[in-house]
Amino acid sequence: MCKLSQINTYYRKHSFGRILQGDILRDVKFNYAVQEDSEIVEYYFPYIIVLSQDCDLQQDFNNRTDESSDKNHDKYIQSILVCPAYLSDDLKKGEHLKRLGLTMERKNSKQFSTITTNQNARYHYLERNPEYQVPHLVLDFKHYYTLPLEYLYGIYEKHYITSLNELFREALSQRFSFYLSRIGLPEIPPKT
Repeated sequence: MCKLSQINTYYRKHSFGRILQGDILRDVKFNYAVQEDSEIVEYYFPYIIVLSQDCDLQQDFNNRTDESSDKNHDKYIQSILVCPAYLSDDLKKGEHLKRLGLTMERKNSKQFSTITTNQNARYHYLERNPEYQVPHLVLDFKHYYTLPLEYLYGIYEKHYITSLNELFREALSQRFSFYLSRIGLPEIPPKT
């Protein structure tokens, strides 16, 4: 039998010394603005996943660590795109943003099944992995944020737990970009 890929796990650890697309971090602080009174609330996402393209992250890192005096800064990125990964049980119950005072829709078994099989374009489900301390997680593509590059590098070593293997991070990236690029078509009434 021909083996097409050497990748045989969803997750892996790396020691590249930089942030990579598909990295998963735990307990990341985020300052969230509450719209009613413009209050800034400190919130901890249980898990986040880096969505910024790896080529941009690598070029930024290489450019920042280049010690030549004639370098330019056009490869620098200012912030990193991340998506919170919610505990699947909390998302199913609609309680994943409860600490922000937000009530979300509860998912029935049929709805949740389409999420766990990645058949709902809005969500991306990640299997648990006890070895890397990853529970069942769900990303909601309507929820994404940018975090300052310096902040993420400052907490990276302490909060990094694992990364998605390359094929799985590419699948996640494609699903995310597909969701963001969808076109909302107007409903046109039938001609009478």
